[in-house]
Amino acid sequence: MESAVLVAERWILAALRNHTFFSIEELNRAVAEKLQELNNRKLQKVEGSRRSLYENIDRPALKPLPSAPYQYAECRKSRVSVDYHIEVEGQYYSIPYQLVKE
Repeated sequence: MESAVLVAERWILAALRNHTFFSIEELNRAVAEKLQELNNRKLQKVEGSRRSLYENIDRPALKPLPSAPYQYAECRKSRVSVDYHIEVEGQYYSIPYQLVKE
């Protein structure tokens, strides 16, 4: 994947480095045009372009996004102390007293 970043730097950023842009929209349009050129360019060692490889290989394998957004969760084992608190990363949280020593 790092090589893809290098290719983007060389073909997009390097091509636009001497241009002066007067708005973010103008810059975004120029980057989008260079990206289209890069993706449609014929590859040297593989038949086709990045766009054709994506359309023929990657796109059919994609799955739809999940209906619910990802929620980060972290699970830990902790024992509730006699003061009804547990410690997580230096912070103390109150726990129902019924869970003491569990």
